[in-house]
Amino acid sequence: MAAGAQLGGLLLLLHRASFRTVPWRDDPCASLCSSAVAMRPVASEAEFEAAKQRLGQLTSDPGNEAKLQIYALFKQSTQGSCNTPKPGMLDFVNKMKWEAWKNLGPLSKEEARLKYVQLIDSLVAAEAPAAPSTEAGATAYQTLQLKCAGDYFCSGNDLSNFTNMPPGGIKQMALDAAEVLRRFVSSFIEFPKPLVAVVNGPAVGVAVTLLGLYDAVYATSRATFQTPFSQLGQSPEGCSSYIFPKLMGAAKATEMLLFNKRLTSQQACDLGLVTEVYPDNSFQREVWARLETLAKLPKKSLAFSKQLSRDAEREALHAANLRECQCLIERWQSEDCMAAIAGFFQRKAKL
Repeated sequence: MAAGAQLGGLLLLLHRASFRTVPWRDDPCASLCSSAVAMRPVASEAEFEAAKQRLGQLTSDPGNEAKLQIYALFKQSTQGSCNTPKPGMLDFVNKMKWEAWKNLGPLSKEEARLKYVQLIDSLVAAEAPAAPSTEAGATAYQTLQLKCAGDYFCSGNDLSNFTNMPPGGIKQMALDAAEVLRRFVSSFIEFPKPLVAVVNGPAVGVAVTLLGLYDAVYATSRATFQTPFSQLGQSPEGCSSYIFPKLMGAAKATEMLLFNKRLTSQQACDLGLVTEVYPDNSFQREVWARLETLAKLPKKSLAFSKQLSRDAEREALHAANLRECQCLIERWQSEDCMAAIAGFFQRKAKL
Protein backbone atom coordinates (compact mmCIF):
# COMPACT_ATOMS: atom_id res chain seq x y z
CA MET A 1 0.00 0.00 0.00
CA ALA A 2 2.99 2.27 0.26
CA ALA A 3 3.39 2.45 -3.52
CA GLY A 4 1.97 5.61 -5.00
CA ALA A 5 1.85 7.75 -8.10
CA GLN A 6 0.32 10.77 -9.73
CA LEU A 7 -3.10 10.24 -11.27
CA GLY A 8 -3.72 13.66 -12.77
CA GLY A 9 -4.50 14.75 -9.20
CA LEU A 10 -6.27 11.53 -8.24
CA LEU A 11 -5.11 8.79 -5.97
CA LEU A 12 -6.89 5.58 -6.87
CA LEU A 13 -7.25 2.52 -4.71
CA LEU A 14 -8.23 -0.18 -7.15
CA HIS A 15 -11.25 -2.39 -6.81
CA ARG A 16 -9.58 -5.78 -6.50
CA ALA A 17 -8.48 -5.23 -2.94
CA SER A 18 -9.14 -8.55 -1.26
CA PHE A 19 -7.30 -9.79 1.78
CA ARG A 20 -8.62 -13.32 1.81
CA THR A 21 -8.07 -14.15 5.43
CA VAL A 22 -10.57 -14.30 8.26
CA PRO A 23 -13.71 -12.34 7.27
CA TRP A 24 -13.48 -9.55 9.79
CA ARG A 25 -11.39 -6.41 9.95
CA ASP A 26 -8.40 -5.97 7.67
CA ASP A 27 -5.21 -4.78 9.30
CA PRO A 28 -3.21 -3.56 6.30
CA CYS A 29 -1.08 -1.51 8.66
CA ALA A 30 1.10 -4.49 9.50
CA SER A 31 3.28 -4.11 6.42
CA LEU A 32 3.48 -0.34 6.42
CA CYS A 33 6.04 0.38 9.07
CA SER A 34 7.65 -0.93 12.21
CA SER A 35 5.59 -0.36 15.32
CA ALA A 36 6.43 2.27 17.89
CA VAL A 37 5.11 2.21 21.42
CA ALA A 38 3.68 5.69 21.79
CA MET A 39 0.33 6.91 22.96
CA ARG A 40 0.43 10.30 21.24
CA PRO A 41 1.33 11.38 17.69
CA VAL A 42 5.13 11.56 17.49
CA ALA A 43 7.91 11.02 14.97
CA SER A 44 11.36 9.95 16.09
CA GLU A 45 14.55 11.88 15.32
CA ALA A 46 15.53 9.08 12.95
CA GLU A 47 12.22 9.38 11.06
CA PHE A 48 12.65 13.15 10.89
CA GLU A 49 16.18 12.81 9.49
CA ALA A 50 15.03 10.17 7.01
CA ALA A 51 12.23 12.47 5.84
CA LYS A 52 14.77 15.24 5.18
CA GLN A 53 16.76 12.80 3.06
CA ARG A 54 13.65 11.75 1.11
CA LEU A 55 12.82 15.38 0.43
CA GLY A 56 16.12 15.74 -1.40
CA GLN A 57 15.24 12.78 -3.60
CA LEU A 58 12.09 14.32 -5.08
CA THR A 59 12.46 14.78 -8.82
CA SER A 60 9.56 17.17 -9.45
CA ASP A 61 8.66 20.54 -7.98
CA PRO A 62 5.92 20.01 -5.34
CA GLY A 63 4.68 23.58 -5.81
CA ASN A 64 5.02 26.76 -3.78
CA GLU A 65 2.27 25.92 -1.32
CA ALA A 66 3.86 22.59 -0.40
CA LYS A 67 7.32 24.17 -0.17
CA LEU A 68 6.00 26.82 2.22
CA GLN A 69 4.46 24.09 4.38
CA ILE A 70 7.73 22.15 4.36
CA TYR A 71 9.67 25.26 5.38
CA ALA A 72 7.24 26.17 8.15
CA LEU A 73 7.10 22.68 9.63
CA PHE A 74 10.89 22.35 9.52
CA LYS A 75 11.35 25.64 11.36
CA GLN A 76 8.67 24.71 13.91
CA SER A 77 10.26 21.26 14.37
CA THR A 78 13.72 22.65 15.01
CA GLN A 79 13.14 26.09 16.57
CA GLY A 80 9.58 26.04 17.88
CA SER A 81 6.97 28.75 17.29
CA CYS A 82 7.91 31.73 15.16
CA ASN A 83 9.41 34.53 17.27
CA THR A 84 11.36 36.47 14.65
CA PRO A 85 10.38 39.93 13.37
CA LYS A 86 8.13 40.06 10.35
CA PRO A 87 10.06 40.84 7.13
CA GLY A 88 9.42 44.11 5.35
CA MET A 89 6.49 44.59 3.01
CA LEU A 90 8.66 44.40 -0.11
CA ASP A 91 10.53 41.27 0.98
CA PHE A 92 7.87 39.09 -0.61
CA VAL A 93 9.56 35.69 -0.40
CA ASN A 94 10.68 35.93 3.22
CA LYS A 95 7.35 37.49 4.18
CA MET A 96 5.46 34.45 2.78
CA LYS A 97 7.84 32.06 4.56
CA TRP A 98 7.45 33.98 7.81
CA GLU A 99 3.65 33.94 7.55
CA ALA A 100 3.60 30.18 6.85
CA TRP A 101 5.70 29.59 9.95
CA LYS A 102 3.75 32.07 12.09
CA ASN A 103 0.42 30.49 11.08
CA LEU A 104 1.42 27.19 12.72
CA GLY A 105 0.80 28.91 16.03
CA PRO A 106 1.59 27.01 19.26
CA LEU A 107 2.15 23.67 17.52
CA SER A 108 4.76 21.76 19.56
CA LYS A 109 8.09 20.70 18.05
CA GLU A 110 7.02 17.05 18.32
CA GLU A 111 3.70 17.64 16.56
CA ALA A 112 5.40 19.70 13.84
CA ARG A 113 7.98 16.97 13.33
CA LEU A 114 5.24 14.39 12.82
CA LYS A 115 3.41 16.63 10.33
CA TYR A 116 6.70 17.24 8.49
CA VAL A 117 7.32 13.48 8.16
CA GLN A 118 3.74 12.87 7.00
CA LEU A 119 3.94 15.64 4.40
CA ILE A 120 7.22 14.33 2.96
CA ASP A 121 5.81 10.79 2.92
CA SER A 122 2.80 12.03 0.98
CA LEU A 123 4.93 13.87 -1.58
CA VAL A 124 7.19 10.87 -2.08
CA ALA A 125 4.21 8.51 -2.42
CA ALA A 126 2.57 10.79 -4.97
CA GLU A 127 5.73 10.81 -7.09
CA ALA A 128 6.47 7.07 -7.06
CA PRO A 129 6.00 5.30 -10.42
CA ALA A 130 2.92 3.18 -10.84
CA ALA A 131 3.05 -0.54 -11.24
CA PRO A 132 2.04 -1.80 -14.70
CA SER A 133 -1.63 -2.67 -14.88
CA THR A 134 -3.67 -4.74 -17.25
CA GLU A 135 -7.01 -3.42 -16.03
CA ALA A 136 -9.22 -1.91 -18.71
CA GLY A 137 -8.54 1.78 -18.96
CA ALA A 138 -5.64 1.71 -16.50
CA THR A 139 -3.08 2.56 -19.14
CA ALA A 140 -4.56 6.01 -19.55
CA TYR A 141 -2.90 7.24 -16.35
CA GLN A 142 -0.72 6.22 -13.49
CA THR A 143 -2.28 4.76 -10.38
CA LEU A 144 -1.61 3.95 -6.81
CA GLN A 145 -2.77 0.38 -6.58
CA LEU A 146 -4.05 -1.75 -3.76
CA LYS A 147 -4.70 -4.85 -5.75
CA CYS A 148 -5.17 -8.53 -4.93
CA ALA A 149 -7.13 -11.36 -6.50
CA GLY A 150 -10.61 -12.06 -5.26
CA ASP A 151 -14.20 -10.91 -5.13
CA TYR A 152 -14.01 -8.95 -1.86
CA PHE A 153 -13.02 -5.31 -1.62
CA CYS A 154 -11.66 -6.31 1.78
CA SER A 155 -12.62 -9.54 3.52
CA GLY A 156 -11.16 -8.64 6.86
CA ASN A 157 -8.36 -8.92 9.35
CA ASP A 158 -6.58 -12.17 10.13
CA LEU A 159 -7.67 -12.66 13.71
CA SER A 160 -4.93 -15.22 14.23
CA ASN A 161 -2.88 -12.16 15.21
CA PHE A 162 -4.55 -12.54 18.59
CA THR A 163 -3.20 -16.06 18.96
CA ASN A 164 0.39 -15.18 17.99
CA MET A 165 1.46 -12.87 20.78
CA PRO A 166 4.81 -11.01 20.70
CA PRO A 167 7.30 -11.46 23.54
CA GLY A 168 5.79 -8.51 25.40
CA GLY A 169 2.41 -10.24 25.55
CA ILE A 170 -1.04 -8.89 24.80
CA LYS A 171 -0.33 -5.43 26.20
CA GLN A 172 2.64 -4.99 23.89
CA MET A 173 0.61 -6.29 20.96
CA ALA A 174 -2.17 -3.80 21.71
CA LEU A 175 0.23 -0.85 22.04
CA ASP A 176 2.13 -1.69 18.88
CA ALA A 177 -0.96 -2.40 16.79
CA ALA A 178 -2.69 0.80 17.94
CA GLU A 179 0.28 2.95 17.01
CA VAL A 180 0.58 1.37 13.58
CA LEU A 181 -3.16 1.85 13.04
CA ARG A 182 -2.97 5.48 14.15
CA ARG A 183 -0.18 6.24 11.71
CA PHE A 184 -1.91 4.36 8.91
CA VAL A 185 -5.15 6.32 9.31
CA SER A 186 -3.18 9.57 9.67
CA SER A 187 -1.68 8.98 6.24
CA PHE A 188 -5.21 9.03 4.77
CA ILE A 189 -6.05 12.22 6.67
CA GLU A 190 -2.92 13.97 5.42
CA PHE A 191 -2.74 12.72 1.84
CA PRO A 192 -2.83 15.87 -0.32
CA LYS A 193 -4.57 14.53 -3.43
CA PRO A 194 -8.13 13.28 -3.86
CA LEU A 195 -8.69 9.66 -2.89
CA VAL A 196 -11.07 7.53 -4.93
CA ALA A 197 -12.21 4.05 -3.88
CA VAL A 198 -13.61 1.59 -6.40
CA VAL A 199 -15.45 -1.06 -4.40
CA ASN A 200 -16.03 -4.25 -6.38
CA GLY A 201 -17.56 -6.41 -3.64
CA PRO A 202 -18.17 -6.88 0.09
CA ALA A 203 -16.19 -4.59 2.39
CA VAL A 204 -15.70 -5.24 6.09
CA GLY A 205 -14.15 -3.32 8.99
CA VAL A 206 -11.39 -0.77 8.34
CA ALA A 207 -12.04 -1.00 4.60
CA VAL A 208 -15.45 0.53 5.38
CA THR A 209 -14.47 3.00 8.10
CA LEU A 210 -11.72 4.50 5.95
CA LEU A 211 -14.19 5.27 3.16
CA GLY A 212 -15.22 8.34 5.12
CA LEU A 213 -11.76 9.76 4.42
CA TYR A 214 -12.05 9.26 0.65
CA ASP A 215 -13.19 12.00 -1.69
CA ALA A 216 -15.28 9.67 -3.87
CA VAL A 217 -16.45 6.08 -3.48
CA TYR A 218 -17.80 4.17 -6.48
CA ALA A 219 -19.33 0.78 -5.79
CA THR A 220 -20.85 -2.10 -7.68
CA SER A 221 -24.45 -2.96 -6.91
CA ARG A 222 -23.39 -6.24 -5.29
CA ALA A 223 -21.04 -4.60 -2.76
CA THR A 224 -21.96 -4.62 0.93
CA PHE A 225 -20.58 -2.64 3.85
CA GLN A 226 -20.30 -3.84 7.46
CA THR A 227 -18.38 -2.87 10.60
CA PRO A 228 -19.07 -5.69 13.09
CA PHE A 229 -17.08 -4.19 15.93
CA SER A 230 -19.29 -5.16 18.86
CA GLN A 231 -19.55 -8.76 17.61
CA LEU A 232 -15.87 -9.10 18.43
CA GLY A 233 -15.75 -6.90 21.52
CA GLN A 234 -13.96 -4.12 19.66
CA SER A 235 -14.67 -0.49 18.80
CA PRO A 236 -14.67 1.84 15.76
CA GLU A 237 -11.57 3.04 13.96
CA GLY A 238 -10.65 4.99 10.84
CA CYS A 239 -12.27 8.18 12.26
CA SER A 240 -15.67 6.54 11.76
CA SER A 241 -16.83 7.53 15.27
CA TYR A 242 -16.54 11.13 14.09
CA ILE A 243 -17.34 10.92 10.37
CA PHE A 244 -20.23 8.44 10.27
CA PRO A 245 -22.60 10.41 12.55
CA LYS A 246 -21.90 13.52 10.45
CA LEU A 247 -22.61 11.64 7.21
CA MET A 248 -25.55 9.49 8.28
CA GLY A 249 -26.97 11.01 11.42
CA ALA A 250 -26.53 9.51 14.88
CA ALA A 251 -29.21 6.82 14.58
CA LYS A 252 -27.97 5.31 11.30
CA ALA A 253 -24.33 5.51 12.40
CA THR A 254 -25.26 3.65 15.58
CA GLU A 255 -26.83 0.86 13.53
CA MET A 256 -23.52 0.36 11.76
CA LEU A 257 -20.93 1.06 14.46
CA LEU A 258 -22.74 -0.44 17.46
CA PHE A 259 -25.32 -2.86 16.10
CA ASN A 260 -23.32 -4.37 13.20
CA LYS A 261 -25.84 -3.59 10.44
CA ARG A 262 -24.73 -4.59 6.95
CA LEU A 263 -25.56 -2.02 4.27
CA THR A 264 -26.23 -2.66 0.61
CA SER A 265 -24.55 -0.41 -1.92
CA GLN A 266 -27.71 1.59 -2.43
CA GLN A 267 -28.24 2.02 1.32
CA ALA A 268 -24.64 3.17 1.71
CA CYS A 269 -25.16 5.62 -1.15
CA ASP A 270 -28.37 6.96 0.37
CA LEU A 271 -26.50 7.57 3.64
CA GLY A 272 -23.62 9.40 1.97
CA LEU A 273 -20.90 6.77 2.43
CA VAL A 274 -20.89 5.84 -1.28
CA THR A 275 -20.83 8.44 -4.05
CA GLU A 276 -22.42 6.39 -6.82
CA VAL A 277 -23.56 2.80 -7.45
CA TYR A 278 -23.07 1.07 -10.81
CA PRO A 279 -24.80 -2.10 -12.08
CA ASP A 280 -22.54 -5.07 -11.50
CA ASN A 281 -22.66 -6.21 -15.13
CA SER A 282 -21.36 -2.82 -16.38
CA PHE A 283 -19.35 -1.79 -13.32
CA GLN A 284 -15.87 -2.13 -14.81
CA ARG A 285 -16.71 -0.29 -18.01
CA GLU A 286 -18.61 2.57 -16.41
CA VAL A 287 -16.36 3.21 -13.45
CA TRP A 288 -13.17 3.30 -15.53
CA ALA A 289 -14.77 5.69 -17.98
CA ARG A 290 -15.63 7.92 -15.01
CA LEU A 291 -12.09 7.75 -13.67
CA GLU A 292 -10.61 8.63 -17.04
CA THR A 293 -12.76 11.77 -17.03
CA LEU A 294 -11.72 12.70 -13.50
CA ALA A 295 -8.05 12.10 -14.31
CA LYS A 296 -8.16 14.86 -16.93
CA LEU A 297 -9.06 17.55 -14.38
CA PRO A 298 -6.28 20.02 -13.46
CA LYS A 299 -4.25 18.25 -10.77
CA LYS A 300 -3.24 21.35 -8.82
CA SER A 301 -6.80 22.62 -8.73
CA LEU A 302 -7.88 19.27 -7.28
CA ALA A 303 -5.13 19.31 -4.68
CA PHE A 304 -5.82 22.88 -3.54
CA SER A 305 -9.57 22.28 -3.42
CA LYS A 306 -9.05 19.21 -1.27
CA GLN A 307 -6.72 21.12 1.02
CA LEU A 308 -9.31 23.82 1.58
CA SER A 309 -12.03 21.32 2.47
CA ARG A 310 -9.77 19.08 4.58
CA ASP A 311 -8.08 21.85 6.59
CA ALA A 312 -11.32 22.67 8.39
CA GLU A 313 -11.55 19.09 9.70
CA ARG A 314 -7.89 18.05 9.99
CA GLU A 315 -7.47 18.65 13.72
CA ALA A 316 -10.76 16.96 14.59
CA LEU A 317 -9.91 13.94 12.44
CA HIS A 318 -6.52 13.44 14.07
CA ALA A 319 -8.11 13.78 17.51
CA ALA A 320 -10.77 11.20 16.63
CA ASN A 321 -8.13 8.84 15.27
CA LEU A 322 -6.11 9.08 18.48
CA ARG A 323 -9.18 8.55 20.70
CA GLU A 324 -10.21 5.49 18.71
CA CYS A 325 -6.75 3.93 18.93
CA GLN A 326 -6.55 4.54 22.66
CA CYS A 327 -9.93 2.86 23.08
CA LEU A 328 -8.81 -0.11 20.99
CA ILE A 329 -5.80 -0.63 23.26
CA GLU A 330 -8.24 -1.27 26.11
CA ARG A 331 -10.56 -3.35 23.94
CA TRP A 332 -7.80 -5.63 22.62
CA GLN A 333 -6.75 -6.46 26.18
CA SER A 334 -10.26 -6.96 27.51
CA GLU A 335 -11.80 -10.28 28.49
CA ASP A 336 -14.93 -9.74 26.41
CA CYS A 337 -12.84 -9.06 23.28
CA MET A 338 -10.78 -12.22 23.77
CA ALA A 339 -13.92 -14.24 24.50
CA ALA A 340 -15.64 -12.90 21.36
CA ILE A 341 -12.62 -13.77 19.21
CA ALA A 342 -12.39 -17.25 20.73
CA GLY A 343 -16.08 -17.72 19.93
CA PHE A 344 -15.44 -16.62 16.37
CA PHE A 345 -12.78 -19.29 15.91
CA GLN A 346 -15.06 -21.93 17.41
CA ARG A 347 -17.85 -21.06 14.97
CA LYS A 348 -15.37 -21.04 12.09
CA ALA A 349 -14.06 -24.50 13.07
CA LYS A 350 -17.58 -25.92 12.79
CA LEU A 351 -18.00 -24.73 9.20
